[in-house]
Amino acid sequence: MKWKTFLSMLLFCLLAFNVNGQHDLRLMSYNIRHGVGLDGRLDLERIAEVINREHLDIVALQEVDSVTQRTGERDLLSELGEFTDMYHVYAPAIPFEGGKYGVGLLCRKKPLSFRSVPLPGREEPRVLLLAEFKDYIFCCTHLSLTEEDQLTSVERIEMLLDGENKPVFLAGDLNAEPDSPTIIALQKKFVILTECRGKTIPADNPQSCIDYILGYVANGSRYQVKMNYVINEPIASDHRPVFVNVSIPEICREVEPGIK
Repeated sequence: MKWKTFLSMLLFCLLAFNVNGQHDLRLMSYNIRHGVGLDGRLDLERIAEVINREHLDIVALQEVDSVTQRTGERDLLSELGEFTDMYHVYAPAIPFEGGKYGVGLLCRKKPLSFRSVPLPGREEPRVLLLAEFKDYIFCCTHLSLTEEDQLTSVERIEMLLDGENKPVFLAGDLNAEPDSPTIIALQKKFVILTECRGKTIPADNPQSCIDYILGYVANGSRYQVKMNYVINEPIASDHRPVFVNVSIPEICREVEPGIK
């Protein structure tokens, strides 16, 4: 094993260790603009460096191309998985330029199961990616630009999660500011975990917050936020990524995998 990988794994284990049956998670959401920065360069290693610096358990990615012409028919998520030494899960939303375009996850641990669910978008179809782990479920999406479609998506997400007893995270570019009807509607069953007073777009001079990680509380789940911030990365994408270090109860009993 390479020393760099060994030290990274050791640090990850130390960061994740907690007492009293709690489990720490380091989470990120990042709209990567198909890997092209504000300088016009397609640079996946630069994106990977942003991810690696935070020693993450999981990162939700939006605007991810898969073998499209504009990115030279490269499998962006697979390459990012190699650069970060993480598992990858992809959910295409639309066919695009000979390939696909959608959202994805990079995970330190392999999910027990995952699936994708279509969401409305009149400018383009959208998708919700759900991945189940032992102690939680993690969802990634990139909501429509249209408020009506966003609110319909919120309703569908809530229906999908009804009866789920694990902690659930919802992460992504929601195309809605904190005081919007969409975010207000989400907060009926979710709590915002990231720093929504921080701005995420445009990356070189942020004016708005539209990127979030939320925790589902309608099932009684509780989330202890230890640290959160918007990452100061002004070039690698047109969005800045958001980060949260959050603690949840550790599930000791064995559970059967399978998202409803």
